[in-house]
Amino acid sequence: MSADVEDGLIRFSNLTIAYDRHPAVHHLSGSIAKGSLTAIAGPNGAGKSTLLKAIMGEVRAAEGRVEHRLSRADFGYLPQAAEINRRFPVSVFDTVLMGAWPRSGAFRGVSRQDMHKARLALQTVGLEGFEKRSIGTLSAGQFQRVLFARLLLQDAKVILLDEPFTAIDARTTRDLLELVHGWHGDGRTIIAVLHDFDQVRAHFPQTLLLARELIDWGNTAEALSAKNLMKARAMAEAWDEQAGICTPDGKRPAA
Repeated sequence: MSADVEDGLIRFSNLTIAYDRHPAVHHLSGSIAKGSLTAIAGPNGAGKSTLLKAIMGEVRAAEGRVEHRLSRADFGYLPQAAEINRRFPVSVFDTVLMGAWPRSGAFRGVSRQDMHKARLALQTVGLEGFEKRSIGTLSAGQFQRVLFARLLLQDAKVILLDEPFTAIDARTTRDLLELVHGWHGDGRTIIAVLHDFDQVRAHFPQTLLLARELIDWGNTAEALSAKNLMKARAMAEAWDEQAGICTPDGKRPAA
């Protein structure tokens, strides 16, 4: 498992999360170290995205708790592409400028410095000259570059990425992974939900393997062992979507 729960930047203490009393994450304990590069992996429906939202305080614990001393502005969050409405008529440049909101506030004018940083961020992700384009005209890869540029402008201590490389081209994936490694090199804490195990093995030294319950957590090569992956698949096949929330002793209540 990860480092002792007392030592981490973000700590989970017997954390259980449920939606409408249906369990999503069960009794998770452990910690994420400051400056670590961690993947959260596991089957579909394993609670991975839910765990990211719990870290930010967007979903409440049914039992246990998430502990850290970070503010909401300390987090940079990239949601799944399916959660973003690209029909909204907003330009690429204005989308990137939203990264300044945690510092300036949504109803205060952005500074010249922020506008300069937004242009530099677009250059960094390879989208110089796209400032006036509507986000609805972009390819999936181009739009993901815009979202990474927004994260660059946000300049957060902890970066949470939910399926950041799904359905985008190989070149964009390679470029964005370089940004992730750059953030890590700067000492930022990176936590990414990923489904590509080969990608995890190649780029993320720490992995939390989740199948609603913790399977393994630590060195990626060990966490993603064949034995652990088989256990995760078996647990996913056995899930009861109508199950009630766990009780504090780890047992489910009788029907």
